[in-house]
Amino acid sequence: MNSRPPEPVLGPPLRFATELVAWVATPWALWGHSAVLAVVSVVVLIGLPTVFSTPGDKAQVVVPVPGPVTIALVLLQFAAALASSWTAWHPLAGALVTVLVAAAAVAELPRWKWLLTVRG
Repeated sequence: MNSRPPEPVLGPPLRFATELVAWVATPWALWGHSAVLAVVSVVVLIGLPTVFSTPGDKAQVVVPVPGPVTIALVLLQFAAALASSWTAWHPLAGALVTVLVAAAAVAELPRWKWLLTVRG
């Protein structure tokens, strides 16, 4: 087993761009329903991946988790970006975010394959 994940050129920047969209669009979409829920969404979307990570995938691991948990946390970000962008913004923005998420998912595949082999 390789101890380091593959480093695709576009994977990290596309994943980060998708995370940024999730961090902005999710509270935006939720604010009209509940300010508390909007704040909690940011804490969850930023906090969970900060605390829980797979050894070898990040330099600093607070709470080690198996690779599939890290994949699930990324998919949570992707789902939040998709749902929230379509809910909070103009449909054109939702369509652009859909393309971004699809590109990020394809770019993440080598990392996800590696993560599926890693125990926490």
